[in-house]
Amino acid sequence: MLKRLLFTLMTGLTLTFTVMSHAGNTPTDDVRSSVDSILEILKNEQLDKEGKRTQMSAVINKRFDFRAMSQRTLATNWKKTTNEEKQQFVALFSQLIENSYVGKIEAYTNEKVEYPGEKVKGRKAVVETLIITSGADVPVNYKVYQKGDQWLVYDVIIEGVSLISNYRSSYQEIMKKEGFDGLLTKMQAKIDELASTPS
Repeated sequence: MLKRLLFTLMTGLTLTFTVMSHAGNTPTDDVRSSVDSILEILKNEQLDKEGKRTQMSAVINKRFDFRAMSQRTLATNWKKTTNEEKQQFVALFSQLIENSYVGKIEAYTNEKVEYPGEKVKGRKAVVETLIITSGADVPVNYKVYQKGDQWLVYDVIIEGVSLISNYRSSYQEIMKKEGFDGLLTKMQAKIDELASTPS
């Protein structure tokens, strides 16, 4: 009876520890998992460019919250758009972010990535990463927030430059001059341009 009770208690503790370990991932744990996956895909010589992009897209879509990124990019203009317009913008913006992020990361395929630290404030955090190259150390920091048991990316700071801030400033100017439809047209044109650029 005592042995059975001890076994039950130990099993319960083990299961609890497993669940807590999964739910207790740090921001760095989650970012590292995604970055490492992307770098492994880039190093896979059995995949062509399209194959790599398809696999990386799956990893990025799981870790990046494109709706949150879109909302921060449009800022006050987000509230002025309809639900349909929001969906259109998120769809186009996610493609642009993927292309911009992957395009920059691709240059560092065979370099070492270190994770010097993280700064957590409530349900938000900044995960610091450092790409070690022969010429210089390139900082790439991820702004994340906690959603359930995951830390999701809502901005990427590459060499001190925020992807979201970059897009926000240029998009505000376009909307002032050409409106929301004009912005969507330019976004689609940029996506088409990137797609037609030879690798």
